[in-house]
Amino acid sequence: MIKLGVIITAATISIVFAEFLRHRKHHFPYAGWLGLAALVGAEWLMFRGIEPVSTYFTPIAWSAYLLICDSAVFAITGRSRLRNSPRDFFQMALLSIPLWLIFESYNLQLRNWTYVGVPRSAFWALLGYSWSFATITPAILETAELVEAFGWFKQGEERHIPAVLWRNLMIAGFLCLIVPLILPQHIGAHLFGLVWIGFYLLLDPLNFRLGLPSLLGDISYGRWSRFCALLASGWICGWLWEFWNYWAAAKWHYIFPMFQNIKIFEMPAPGFLGFLPFALECFAMYVTAAWLVRWIPRSQDPRIMD
Repeated sequence: MIKLGVIITAATISIVFAEFLRHRKHHFPYAGWLGLAALVGAEWLMFRGIEPVSTYFTPIAWSAYLLICDSAVFAITGRSRLRNSPRDFFQMALLSIPLWLIFESYNLQLRNWTYVGVPRSAFWALLGYSWSFATITPAILETAELVEAFGWFKQGEERHIPAVLWRNLMIAGFLCLIVPLILPQHIGAHLFGLVWIGFYLLLDPLNFRLGLPSLLGDISYGRWSRFCALLASGWICGWLWEFWNYWAAAKWHYIFPMFQNIKIFEMPAPGFLGFLPFALECFAMYVTAAWLVRWIPRSQDPRIMD
């Protein structure tokens, strides 16, 4: 099903590119052209098996993608993270590493994926892992900013978020995160999907209650654009992750005990749906982590108080 994966990936990127051209108002920065050149060059070297690009293709490709995506946001809005808040961008990349390690810790118990082709040297392996993990959260949030800049999603009506709702969401999130771990491994491995929604259900209501940026807070103001843009970002990044991973020398294989006979690239086909809530989780987890290290302050919005 590789052809199907290529078609879906190409169609997805074509839509994004067409929307970029339709909404572009400013020049495309040189950093974006550099990222595009780096991506094309890395693809050429990777397909020829030239090291170290072949082994480190995933972090190289995603670093180039971030330059392209950030430049595209600037070309539409006149502002971007790298140009206007470079410190925030690199802090996001730094936090992305421990945030992804949380999922790796779940994987130690549930064994849903494994890595192959990783350098034997501990130093070079650590470099590859760290560099790759550092691109995950920025990729999701930058892509969501790009999609939101397209103006696809309109303002809705404001609504009250009752305390019973966000409390029940937090309970549901806690259960999603704990149940796969307390069950026997052969059962818990089938429930890894709960982890892809658990942190969102647990942390977004917490962020809302603390007066931090949150999707519940957005919804209370009738703003659905960030929620929908994050879902679209998960779809876009998910296909790119699997597309680029498939040909890289150092890559991941999915070994979870379901749908192994219907893979697209390395991913069992239904697994692509998991990238949508994962994008919501990336946002919620980043906000909470950034608040914990005092990079994001609390607000005093009276609507979130009991």
